[in-house]
Amino acid sequence: MVLKKDRNSVDNGQGKSENDDTSLLEKKNLENKTKFKTPPLEVSKENDNENGFLDFGFNQSILNSLRNKGYKNPTPIQKAAIPELMLGRDLLGQAQTGTGKTAAFALPLIEKLSDNKELNAKVLVMTPTRELATQVAESFKSYSSESSDFKTVAIYGGTDYRNQISALKRKVDVVVGTPGRIMDHIRQGTFKINGINCLVLDEADEMLNMGFLEDIEWIIDQLPKNKQMVLFSATMPNEIKNIAKKYLNDPAEILIKSVKKETQLISQKFLYVQRHHKLDALKRILELNNEGVIIFVRTKLLTTSIAEALENSGHTVAVLNGDIPQNQRENTVDRLKKGFIDILVATDVAARGLDVERIKLVVNYDFPFDKETYTHRIGRTGRAGRSGEAILFVNQRERHFLRNLENSTRTKIEEINIPSNKIINEKRMEKLIENVNESSLAKEEYEENKALIIDVLDNLKEKYSMDDSNIAMAAINLVIGNKAFFVNEDDSWIHKQNNTDRNRSNRNGNIRIRNSNRRNNYQNDSFETYKFNFGKFDGVRVANIISSICNSTNINGRSIGKIQIFNDYSLVDLPRDLHRETKNKLKKIKVRN
Repeated sequence: MVLKKDRNSVDNGQGKSENDDTSLLEKKNLENKTKFKTPPLEVSKENDNENGFLDFGFNQSILNSLRNKGYKNPTPIQKAAIPELMLGRDLLGQAQTGTGKTAAFALPLIEKLSDNKELNAKVLVMTPTRELATQVAESFKSYSSESSDFKTVAIYGGTDYRNQISALKRKVDVVVGTPGRIMDHIRQGTFKINGINCLVLDEADEMLNMGFLEDIEWIIDQLPKNKQMVLFSATMPNEIKNIAKKYLNDPAEILIKSVKKETQLISQKFLYVQRHHKLDALKRILELNNEGVIIFVRTKLLTTSIAEALENSGHTVAVLNGDIPQNQRENTVDRLKKGFIDILVATDVAARGLDVERIKLVVNYDFPFDKETYTHRIGRTGRAGRSGEAILFVNQRERHFLRNLENSTRTKIEEINIPSNKIINEKRMEKLIENVNESSLAKEEYEENKALIIDVLDNLKEKYSMDDSNIAMAAINLVIGNKAFFVNEDDSWIHKQNNTDRNRSNRNGNIRIRNSNRRNNYQNDSFETYKFNFGKFDGVRVANIISSICNSTNINGRSIGKIQIFNDYSLVDLPRDLHRETKNKLKKIKVRN
């Protein structure tokens, strides 16, 4: 089977174009009814209006899967991409995370594969991370759940080769993997690619950021030439355009300029907090919402220290960073989905592609310095029509980054205050009353334990002469426990900080950024951050920046602080006490010409 069709209409033998005869799709749906594991979806005129996926002509097994998942109407990227992919066209799509890209390419590919079983491994999907590979593979399995003979396999580093080799030897329709592991299997001959009819590059810009360009091109060159190619990216840098121009054949180009409908479901907020108060502020935020939370930080070390602090406060917490073994990562995500874990502390790379329905709150504990990182983070909530909340921690040196972020996302981020003792205590009282009320309504549990409850009440009244009010007070006291119920610690720092920050903001709207020594983040203010207009897209590395600064100025390499390289700019921490002459030289430095 070849997924790519002729761009022109195909004669069906009756003088009609196959594209013009929609009855063929209806006939195909009727022929597939005997294959389903569950009764076919009854299609009525009412359903026609309610389910937008019926218009694509999907077979009944896909429609049943979508019905079971609660899907009713396609997102903008799905409306635009699915018809083109059903025709077999190459596609270049740009849309942000959380807009339904996976379903946009998975559904039409499953539909096109459903009639052909003679070839093995017909679709290859490449993703930048193992987490995203797992998510995409699970999506394919979910959308094809009503077809018992449709198989998807995920291959990526950090797991046993033998299991992957065994899976690839068996009949498989779709292979999802990371570039490095895909290359390994192709070179070893354990992944037979002669039947690949379609290649999908998902999160293509992220793969380039991670240095996979040569790997991607090598893999493409090994695949059969006659194949459909699909490329999805959140951004469209020149490297992506070059790949599209080189490999895609007359692609349909889709640009979803705005994900306004999706981001409206995410309540975006920020609060001002000094560095040494960040953990205290986080604990207070979690007093108001502590079920289904992801906390994003920059370093692996910080994930561990924050998780330990939150565990000591009584929260159920897990860590997700690059040092966690793959099987443990998958177990952690599974426990988060099932509710055994309420809070996840993660780095950006480890959490890429994470899609958990329970996530209601994302906390940006460390500020994301580019729009892509911020969009990725908050996109972990508010997915597929669900609502969510995102809170951004901002300190004094990050004020202008906040303004830049609002400008680049074209979104006004609402300011909130750190919860005071009064707000926290009101929330605790409200929750206690709700819990008691819910317990009183649990009639089934009452019936199971009715005899025991009556026996306890009778004993308390007869043996200890307790009346109903005393019994109720004692029961509530048991629920509260031995610790103080209300928060009584000093919260004057919250009010003082808010007032101080606002006054500074009013006096100086263009505050110079201060940063601390990376060896002592909380006690040293001897650094400030400089922004240079070169980054990953210019091929710049940390060593290039250090070399250029040292060669152009009298700055010693050991006195250079933290260096962060983003797509089109870099941030470098340098000593605060630089001479004016040195600062002028910094403005003129060049990196790699």
